[in-house]
Amino acid sequence: MKFALCNEMFEGRPMAEVCSIASRLGYDGIEIAPFTLSASAMDISTELRKETRQIIADNGLETVGLHWLFAGPAGLHLTTTDKKTWGRTRDYLSCLLDLCSDLGGKVLVLGSPKQRSLEPGQTFEGAWNRALDLLESVLDKAGDMKLTICLEPLSPVETDFINTVAQGMEMVRQINHPNLKIHLDVKAMCSESTPVPDIIRSVRAEDIGHFHVNDSNLYGPGMGDVDYGPIAEAIRDIGWDKWLSVEVFKYDPDPETIARKSIEYLRSFFS
Repeated sequence: MKFALCNEMFEGRPMAEVCSIASRLGYDGIEIAPFTLSASAMDISTELRKETRQIIADNGLETVGLHWLFAGPAGLHLTTTDKKTWGRTRDYLSCLLDLCSDLGGKVLVLGSPKQRSLEPGQTFEGAWNRALDLLESVLDKAGDMKLTICLEPLSPVETDFINTVAQGMEMVRQINHPNLKIHLDVKAMCSESTPVPDIIRSVRAEDIGHFHVNDSNLYGPGMGDVDYGPIAEAIRDIGWDKWLSVEVFKYDPDPETIARKSIEYLRSFFS
């Protein structure tokens, strides 16, 4: 098992500093929110892409990939009925594929809850078809670049579109493309009525593109009430042995403390 750290909780600190901390604490990789490099991925220069990739490598880390894909420039929306917005979002996702490849990453986690929620008067079926069409339009490019788009179910508090792993898997199976997989996130799975270990066991390791670890209280694993013992057992049962990325949403007392406590807790289950 390899452990990664999502970079946005360091809030503007230089990538070299973030990578140095991650490496010193024993992490294997860095996962990047594009907005930490620029408000728009389209404005990230070739030089900055090369520099960022080199910094990550110089610290003995791997670039896992990207997440918070549509949290950058305004006006992006996965399920919109507006043709111009839909086209702009499709083109931006294509741009993010290029960015991920340039940084040496392999996965793109599609969460961005506000940018996929149903518009006023829109039906769930209509939103589903818009998302399906957009994903299908970029997946062959993802395949050519050996990249995987990972569809992330999120809680009803965050969005009203794809709230359960079962719903996410329905879309994955309908599209049926090898470069679209499900993304599992412990915080999000905690919002379902089914126990998290049972949700994990409902999918196969080959169905999973990526995996975020955190707590329902929005801190890191081991920093709340979520018991990772049964979760770790379920992960082993299905044979997932790739990345576990620490993604948190509350940054106190400080990012380094969160990163340290998180990896120490994870190591107690995945030595």
